[in-house]
Amino acid sequence: MNRVLIAGAGHAAGQAAATLRQKKFGGEVILLGEEPYFPYQRPPLSKKFLAGELPAERLYFKPESFYSDSEIEVRLNTKVEQINRGDRSLTLAGGEILSYGRLILATGARVRRLALPGSQLRGIHYLRSITDVKNMREELVAGQRMVVIGAGYIGLEVAAVACQLGLDVSVVEMEDRVMSRVVSKPVSAFYEKEHRRHGVNLLLSTAIGGFAGDDRVSAVNLANGAQLPADIVLIGIGIEPNVELAASAGLEIDNGIVVDDKCRTMDENIYAIGDCTNHPNDIIGRRIRLESVHNALEQAKTAALNICGEESTYHQVPWFWSDQYDIKLQIAGLSQGYDDIVLRGDPDSRSFSCLYLERGRLIAVDAINCPKDFVQAKSLIASHAILNADLLGDAEVALKDIQTQS
Repeated sequence: MNRVLIAGAGHAAGQAAATLRQKKFGGEVILLGEEPYFPYQRPPLSKKFLAGELPAERLYFKPESFYSDSEIEVRLNTKVEQINRGDRSLTLAGGEILSYGRLILATGARVRRLALPGSQLRGIHYLRSITDVKNMREELVAGQRMVVIGAGYIGLEVAAVACQLGLDVSVVEMEDRVMSRVVSKPVSAFYEKEHRRHGVNLLLSTAIGGFAGDDRVSAVNLANGAQLPADIVLIGIGIEPNVELAASAGLEIDNGIVVDDKCRTMDENIYAIGDCTNHPNDIIGRRIRLESVHNALEQAKTAALNICGEESTYHQVPWFWSDQYDIKLQIAGLSQGYDDIVLRGDPDSRSFSCLYLERGRLIAVDAINCPKDFVQAKSLIASHAILNADLLGDAEVALKDIQTQS
C-alpha cells in the first residue's frame, strides 16, 4: 500500500509530512495527532508565547492551508491505540483500522509528574502544550506568588517570564546548582546571579514534600519542614519519551524507541523520529536520546528521504538553546565526559563561552550571547578538532583559527 501514516502531529511529524511531499512522494500521507492543534513549535511555549508576545498562529510549523494544498490529511483529536505489524495497520480509538505501507512514529514525550500530597490541587501546572500555556497564562498576574519546581531550561525560562510580568517568583531545585544536568559550574553560577539580580528567590539543594491547600494550592511544603506561600506552581522536572505504543507492538525500547542511522526501527516498515527515539550518533560516538527541535526536524527529513528511496543517514551535532531575560544560551555538542573546561570572555560582560574538552578535543560549547563561538564550535565538534590550549581562553582569537589537528 502506497500510504504513509504518521502517529503524532508535532514538529517532527509536520516536517516528515512536508519532506515527503517536497520529494514528490505520490501516495497518501496521513497525520494522526491527539491534540486539537496542527503541528506547532514547542520552544516558544515557555518564552514569548507564555509572555503573550506571540499569537498561537505564529507557533504553527506550517499554515493550515499547507496541508490541504499538499494533500496531507491531518486528523486531530485522534489517538492511536495499537500497531498491528502483521497486517501493517493501526487501530484508532473508537475501533477504526487504517492500513499503511510505511509508518512513522512521532509520538514525542510527556512531562514527568509529581505524585506528592496535594499535587492535584488547582493552580499546579505543567508546561508541554498550547493548552497548558493558555491555562497557566490566565493566572500570571502581577503580585501573585509563583513557585517553580525544577531549575532546568523550562523552569528557568518560565521563572524569567513570570518575573518580567511582575510576579514574586521562587525556584526550588534539588541539585546544588541550576541546569546542573547540562552546563558546568561557571555557567550555572552566571545564571544563578542573573536570576537573583532580577529578584528570583533560588532555593538550591532543596527538596519538596508536597503541596498545601483546600481546593487550590496555597503553599509548597519543603522537605525540611518549611513552607513557601504559593498562588501558582509550575512543575518542570523533565520529560519522558512516549514509547508505550511501540513497546506494545514488540519494537525494541531502550530509553526511547531504538532506531538505526536511517531512523528505522527493528521493523523495516516502521520509522521513529524526534524526542521518542534512541539513535546512534557517530559524531558523539554512542547512542543517545535527544530532546531537541533540531534533532526532531533532521530525523524527520532522514526518515522521509529513506521512505522516498533516497538513502540518507542521520549525522548531526546536537544543539540546543534557551532564552532567559535578554540572554541567549546556545549549546552545541554534549558535554558529558569532559575532563577540562575553558572560559572565553568575562561572564560579567554577559557575553562569553565555555568550552568542554576531552583529552584536548572539543566536545561541546555553551555560548552565552556569543553566537560566533557557537557557530564555529559546532563545526569544530563535528570534525573532532583538537585546539591549541594556549589560545583557547583568548576571546580575541577566533575559534576557527586555533585548530591544531583533527
